[in-house]
Amino acid sequence: MNAAERLPVGRPGYEGYDSRREALIDFFADREPGGYLNRVCLIEVAAKLYRRRDLQRAFDLLDRILDDPHGDMFWMYPMTLVRYVGRDVLPEATLRRMRDLWRTYTPYRGDTENHWVMYYASLYLMAQMYPEDGPETWFNGRSSQENRRESEGFLNHWIELTTTIGQGEYDSPHYMGFFITPMALLYAFAEEETMRRKAGMMLDYLIADFAAENLNGLYAGAMSRIYPEPALERWKNGSTSFAWLLFGNIPFRPDPVNVVLPRVGYRPHGITLILALSGYRLPEIIHHIATDRSTPYVHRELKRTRHRIRYSGVRNAPVYKYMSMRREYALGSSQGGLLQPVQQHTWELLWTTDDPHRGFNVLFTVQPYSSGHELGMYFPEEPELLTEAVISGEKPTYDQPDKLTGGSPYEQVFQDEDALVALYHIAPGTRFPHINGYFSRDLQSVSEDPSGWIFADVEGLYLAYRPLAPYQWRDLPGGDRRLYSAALNNGAVVQVAPRGAYRSRADFEEAVRGLALEVEMERLPRVRYRSLSGRLLEAEWGREPRVDGREVGYAQWPLYGGMFLEAERGSGRLEMRYGGMRRLLDFRTLSVTDRVEPDES
Repeated sequence: MNAAERLPVGRPGYEGYDSRREALIDFFADREPGGYLNRVCLIEVAAKLYRRRDLQRAFDLLDRILDDPHGDMFWMYPMTLVRYVGRDVLPEATLRRMRDLWRTYTPYRGDTENHWVMYYASLYLMAQMYPEDGPETWFNGRSSQENRRESEGFLNHWIELTTTIGQGEYDSPHYMGFFITPMALLYAFAEEETMRRKAGMMLDYLIADFAAENLNGLYAGAMSRIYPEPALERWKNGSTSFAWLLFGNIPFRPDPVNVVLPRVGYRPHGITLILALSGYRLPEIIHHIATDRSTPYVHRELKRTRHRIRYSGVRNAPVYKYMSMRREYALGSSQGGLLQPVQQHTWELLWTTDDPHRGFNVLFTVQPYSSGHELGMYFPEEPELLTEAVISGEKPTYDQPDKLTGGSPYEQVFQDEDALVALYHIAPGTRFPHINGYFSRDLQSVSEDPSGWIFADVEGLYLAYRPLAPYQWRDLPGGDRRLYSAALNNGAVVQVAPRGAYRSRADFEEAVRGLALEVEMERLPRVRYRSLSGRLLEAEWGREPRVDGREVGYAQWPLYGGMFLEAERGSGRLEMRYGGMRRLLDFRTLSVTDRVEPDES
């Protein structure tokens, strides 16, 4: 049996999936790498080996890559893929050379959740490949059996943590792929049935999470980690490649000739190939959850902070996420605070466009907090040295007053359906004592009303934004605008509505002007607001928000709660729902149950 035949096929997919999968494999099998050899080249080697295409070129590429092992866990997972896909194709000398690198090259384990999952999934599979090898053959001085036991222990721990109190690197459109990838590798190649079953269930789990919070293929809402440029042009994230492959609900580009893959420059993310080769097939129910936006819904999730090592009495503080999803837009948020260092995205309004690659279809606010206190909470190095280390590395925007990402201890956010209140209580002496409201160039007819509201519209929605303190407009490149406000007690009320709910923008503006709004900013920020839904929202700094006189109930927040996904915290169970379809993932019993009930909708 050859390597391709060993890859599990699964049941038939949905219309279009197989053509996308085949085109993706061909894209990487036919692609010629540039002058710089990196892990993407290993992905291309794997595709050539899988297709049995241009094999000598694949061998030559691999030999050159093996000359310079680097990349740590980002080296480990594509090397593992190549080793398994190429086990019946690669020359024996190359296989021996690859094996010896696991002795002579020491990959760094990393310091984030995705690093550890990739590291241990790769180590598990390589230890499985050489089950009898002793400690002298491994970079860490442990035998294959020891490496496999340690890897299995961590993977089981991570799965339990994720399915009971949530992910730490949650809902990242960039990093989601680095969780899907190790699960796809385990699903494809783990020989032990329990591990393979867990990996397949986790693929369902992670992809269902993404499915409920994507808007036409774009990840929306509050996020643990996102880079500045893709925060504004969401399609530039790797999650878009997964949405294209799995859901088929976003093109890579406007496509008048109906070609499947992008032009040069719009390359699909390489790790999507690993999912394509794994044999994983998306359950029908997740496809519906991802693509049906005909009915508006509210979706709640419980996540957690990454492990805190200083300045906190709680190792993993809870993250309370809220999403209001419509076909026209998604308004999503978390409660604010320091939930993830450097790249946190606390809340946003993301709307649909006629071209998903146009970008700049987003609104959000940021308090540009920069401090060794934040970094020292999550990183082990000396806190006073961390800011310089971060900005001199891969996150140069961290210590800038106009940055686009980041959390703040002085931020508190509360959302109810299509209304959101963001409060800021900034301590005197803070490095950047102001807030920035990002108004993207896509917004049309932005106008400042004598009532204090700022009104705008775009395609499918009307927007009302009420600053709670004096502000100035500062122009940004490309036509974007930054609402800058230097008051220490600060904030905004945001109200959104679909255009179809009003005869005109004038009617929407009149309705918003008539809403009761009380603002107190002198001592502590406080807002009482009667939203367009008719509910009374009360937000006060340092207190749990209230709706119609009742607290929102963070203590009872579900792991998942909404029209499509239901899970109680601590349960290790997730039920997916669509119409009468049900799919239950039970990690306590390692069982998957599908059933059909009468459709009550």
